[in-house]
Amino acid sequence: MVFAAALRAFPSIFHGAALRLLVKTLLLTLLAFALLAAALWTGIHAARLHFGWATGAGWGGLAEATATAIAVIAVGWLLFRATAMAIMSLFADDIIVAVERDSYPAAAARARPVGWARSLGFALRSVLRTLGWNLLALPVYLLLLVTGIGTLGLFLILNAALLGRDMADMVEPRHPDLPPIPRGGRWLMGLASALIFLVPGLNLLAPIWSAAMAVHMLHGARRNMP
Repeated sequence: MVFAAALRAFPSIFHGAALRLLVKTLLLTLLAFALLAAALWTGIHAARLHFGWATGAGWGGLAEATATAIAVIAVGWLLFRATAMAIMSLFADDIIVAVERDSYPAAAARARPVGWARSLGFALRSVLRTLGWNLLALPVYLLLLVTGIGTLGLFLILNAALLGRDMADMVEPRHPDLPPIPRGGRWLMGLASALIFLVPGLNLLAPIWSAAMAVHMLHGARRNMP
């Protein structure tokens, strides 16, 4: 079911609504990380001046820029997925409505609008869940580095659960008359999404792909019922 939903979701990436949402999501995500980089640089610069960390002439700015870049890369690895998914969830109706109208027109006609306030609530809870659980898991991530693949395995297991919930939250409120996606199905589609986020290039398309996949997961099983 998850594999079929992922395959059916792929063409949706090239839908006009999806491309517009992709551009909007990427621009806002880049803006968020640019603001984060500025905040980190300001903090590092203030700390260097406060503690009097000395550097050679002309090297202070370079040291600060290097430290900022390393911090942004580290935080980006942890938060890119959360930031992109949270931002996209604010505008997810664009792609969800388009996919439903194309593939499930009867369901699209009776869908209940989610509304901006509720979407904002979903986005904030998504960021807080992702940040909180990944920070709690950070010591274990570090301990598992010695295993070679343990960190990646734990990252996928944890973030599959988080992503699955985010994806379900995007589509289920539109159809309260339908049974929710089963917990196992949520985790599997979250795992598929987490794997897409790991592939360079594809990770830029992952938020759109994930939203379309969730639509097919919610409606696909019902359509196949006798």
